[in-house]
Amino acid sequence: MEQPAAPLRDPAAYVREKAVAAQAAARRMGLLATEQKNAALSAVAAELRRCADAILAANALDMQAGERAGLGTRLDRLLLTRQRLERTCADIENVIGLPDAVGREVDSATRPNGLRVSRVRVPIGVVGMIYEARPNVTVDAAALCLKSGNAVLLKGGSDALHSNRALVAAIGRGLAAGAAPVEAVQLLDSADRAVTAAFLAQRGLIDVIIPRGGLELIRFTQEHAQVPVIETGASVVHAYVDRDVDAAQAVGLLFNAKHRRVSICGALDVALIHKDALAAVGAPLAARLAAAEPAVQVRADARALPVFARALAGERLRPLDPAADFDTEWLDYILAVRTVDSLDEALEHIRLHSLKHTEAVYTRDAAVAGRFLAEVDAACVMHNASTQFTDGAEFGLGAEIGISTQKLHVRGPFALEGLTSTKWIIRGTGQLRP
Repeated sequence: MEQPAAPLRDPAAYVREKAVAAQAAARRMGLLATEQKNAALSAVAAELRRCADAILAANALDMQAGERAGLGTRLDRLLLTRQRLERTCADIENVIGLPDAVGREVDSATRPNGLRVSRVRVPIGVVGMIYEARPNVTVDAAALCLKSGNAVLLKGGSDALHSNRALVAAIGRGLAAGAAPVEAVQLLDSADRAVTAAFLAQRGLIDVIIPRGGLELIRFTQEHAQVPVIETGASVVHAYVDRDVDAAQAVGLLFNAKHRRVSICGALDVALIHKDALAAVGAPLAARLAAAEPAVQVRADARALPVFARALAGERLRPLDPAADFDTEWLDYILAVRTVDSLDEALEHIRLHSLKHTEAVYTRDAAVAGRFLAEVDAACVMHNASTQFTDGAEFGLGAEIGISTQKLHVRGPFALEGLTSTKWIIRGTGQLRP
């Protein structure tokens, strides 16, 4: 693999230089008009399209290395195709069409003494993104940070280093022609762990760190960052199938939630099926999974095993191991199935095992749905919809910076508004405080 563009004899100095440049760029970004930011984004999309062949060639190098490293289903996150790259460019154009959050007045009031007090949205400043082998995040983060008036420092995974270099180079060429500073989007071009440590330590230069990836990455960031962190990504997704359910609809929902794309954080991990719906839903679901390509392995409890054994056998059906299988974000063609006796049992299971990302209920009973939606503590709670809809673009955000699983600042898929803060504006006419 080629060496980083900057010397790394002093990783801390390398990161600090990047962060100082990002802070200066953030000051300029915060003053740009919406039209200037949109023009910069348009130029970025055009340059990404122009450089598609070079970007895909760089991605092919990462894919070859990933195959040698045995990344398995995680290769899907790493893969860029012409179609995916075009969809990413279309997401940039969706962001261009969104209202600008910066400068928007949140609320205002005139105090009895005549002071006019208001809150307006302002950029956060410098956003640090640390993420795994997902080159689409490179573009999404750049586009959303530019539109919201921020600068972004990108620390992608080593698995995607060639892809990220090509993408950031194209973004930089797009920015160079307009009013936005090139330093508003920078890549920490190194797989050196000392660079990661220095990145997480830039208190005073980086305003927020956003990790996007698995639970291990998120916990590492939480434990080592000296900068405020917005948690995103990790999930153990559940769907509860109620006794009063449209069985055919539930089978379709479960299959889509599991099989459409297993590498995304909204993919289903655990199906909780009411005992009275087990035969009506489990048997046709097993048949659907038996015909699936790629194959899905089901890990079922004692009551569900004989039902799923009607269509699945061998390595495609295994007994459930509650100690491990209830707390695993599979990111693979694996589904855990537990039979429950009641809604209360399903709710308690979710309370114990949820990572507060996405949970779903499939039922025709409005009271059951109402309880589930009210009682489940998660960023996204769904009724009769595939869990794979947890996505910023699907929620009308144009794209997403991530899916926050915490409760402070932002929660769930977030984009432009989540990348802003507020400040108070007070206008007076000479008032003195008595």
